[in-house]
Amino acid sequence: MKSILGRKVGMTQVFTTDGVMIPVTVVEVLPNVVLQKKTNEKDGYEALQIGYEEKRENITNKPLKGIFKKANTSTKQFIKEIKGDELNGYDVGQAVTAEIFKSGDVVDVIGTSKGKGFSGSVKRHGNKIGPKGHGSGYHRGVGSMATVGRTNNRIHPGKKMPGHDGNEQVTILNLEVVSVDAAKNAILVKGCIPGPNRGLVTIRSAVKTQKKSPKVKTLVNYSNAEASAVTE
Repeated sequence: MKSILGRKVGMTQVFTTDGVMIPVTVVEVLPNVVLQKKTNEKDGYEALQIGYEEKRENITNKPLKGIFKKANTSTKQFIKEIKGDELNGYDVGQAVTAEIFKSGDVVDVIGTSKGKGFSGSVKRHGNKIGPKGHGSGYHRGVGSMATVGRTNNRIHPGKKMPGHDGNEQVTILNLEVVSVDAAKNAILVKGCIPGPNRGLVTIRSAVKTQKKSPKVKTLVNYSNAEASAVTE
């Protein structure tokens, strides 16, 4: 298993040599610099603490500066732990790049969904609406709050009600890596992934067994505004 941190750039499309169009999401994957190695002997688990994206040193506090100094690297904007037995060979100061994945790999993508503010139960949970007649006193309400049983003095946990919609961690399973462009620090993933453009995402090896491994055909070189934005 392996994983890496990147930023969602946007969606575009690529074409195979026989003219089949594939919708893809471009993920900008800058080098993930290893800051610390977590080991079973010292920490009780194995993982890599990585830093992502440059950050001005004058707005970094002293404890974080010490971490970056030990790794002999510049200050970073984001610090995150990634796991994977295939990453054990990396040492502090080395960089994990997009080349750890290749075309045809099946991956999971973890991101934070778009926040939609306060939403009602119909939009948030897909509840059925009430009658639309003018005489109806119920159109898009929550529904009955009654409970049948011995605990009728409260609303049971898990009741689908209005509230903050979105802005939560979402994992999309079993997506296909269409192409890896190491020169542009880009990974093209088939289909859509969670979060807004420029949102942080984690790409990891798929954790669930695949019945059939997908086959990616040869692609024509892509040239799209979304894809070229990676190099800007």
